Amino acid sequence: MNKGLLSVDEALAVLLEGARPLREVETLPTLEATGRVLAQAQSSTMDVPPMDNSAMDGYALRRADVPVPDTRLRVAQRIAAGAVGAPLELGTAARIFTGAPIPAGADAIVMQEFCALDGEQVIVKKVPQPEEWIRRRGSDIRAGAQILAAGTRLRPQDTGLAASVGIASLPLVRRVRLGLFFTGDELVMPGDPLPPGRIYNSNRFTLNGLAKIFDCETRDYGIVPDSLEATRAVLRRAASECDVIVTSGGVSVGEADYVKPAVEAEGSLLMWRIAMKPGRPLAFGRVRGEGPKGREAAFIGLPGNPVSSFVTFLVFVRPFLLRTQGIGEVAPRALAARADFDWVDADPRREFLRVKWNATGGLDLYPTQDSAVMTSTAWADGLVDNPPNHAIHKGDTVRFLPFAELYG
Repeated sequence: MNKGLLSVDEALAVLLEGARPLREVETLPTLEATGRVLAQAQSSTMDVPPMDNSAMDGYALRRADVPVPDTRLRVAQRIAAGAVGAPLELGTAARIFTGAPIPAGADAIVMQEFCALDGEQVIVKKVPQPEEWIRRRGSDIRAGAQILAAGTRLRPQDTGLAASVGIASLPLVRRVRLGLFFTGDELVMPGDPLPPGRIYNSNRFTLNGLAKIFDCETRDYGIVPDSLEATRAVLRRAASECDVIVTSGGVSVGEADYVKPAVEAEGSLLMWRIAMKPGRPLAFGRVRGEGPKGREAAFIGLPGNPVSSFVTFLVFVRPFLLRTQGIGEVAPRALAARADFDWVDADPRREFLRVKWNATGGLDLYPTQDSAVMTSTAWADGLVDNPPNHAIHKGDTVRFLPFAELYG
């Protein structure tokens, strides 16, 4: 470990310990719940399927009536999905369609591909197996069984599952109110003239986009002038209105870095130098809001370099937001992947390398891993999480974090 540097895991443990899960719950129609976090576990009030039904288009019959192939049975009825047939008479079959209820007395379905219709009779070309193509009541879900756990971020299939058991509305954790602001007199918004020495504020767009991915209610306080009073004022306002405040830039100890003294004046702050690359300075604390209620917001200060800001958001802010939303498992799932590159100048810090899948199923490395090269993040499919002092050679297996997992 580098002297004076905190490991990624140590910093993350302190962050997550300081996360305060939201308690407020709001109820929304199930149709509008995709992407939100479920506040309370949901159980089924019914069996699924609610009745025995056919898994195929074909003929419902008694197995005892088909002792040998090519048996002929009279087709006594037709049962479509949504209809209810009569009890099956001895020696007859019922034309039945997928999802239709099984008539009383039937104990198998023969697919229509193994049947031939001859007038009012069906020729059954094979001897059916017990329960063949019958979905029994409750074979998927039993009444009272839990179908969704609290803390689940609801995917389309989750809301579909809830709807399948008749749940019309769901209790959801309210959205995290995330405040963003950006420091630096050098920052200019796209569309404005770019004077000498200035740069466009790409971090504002990246962090706002990430906030949307994690379903936050974002409050963007814009670019804050480089002054202590201006920074303190926006911190107080943001703490009054938000659960979490994230900033980009100004967390170093330079003469023009006002975030650190501003947070210390309005609350409390831990300043860390993290043993990671890209991204080294990181700040975590709490800020008191305006007014007598004493509302506090969590504060996370990210470095200003665009790649460092992007990567540290995914490594630190992402799990903090998930824990605040009430999600228990916040670690991204990593894949074991083949490196199709050499990385021999191992750094003593833990590295997050921008890589991309190639046509042969391996990973290619972006040629420039500089923390100011935003092109690398747009090109990449994810990050290789490389341990400290660890060289990589072509053919090695590496720990790959796809953006698809980091955005989940």
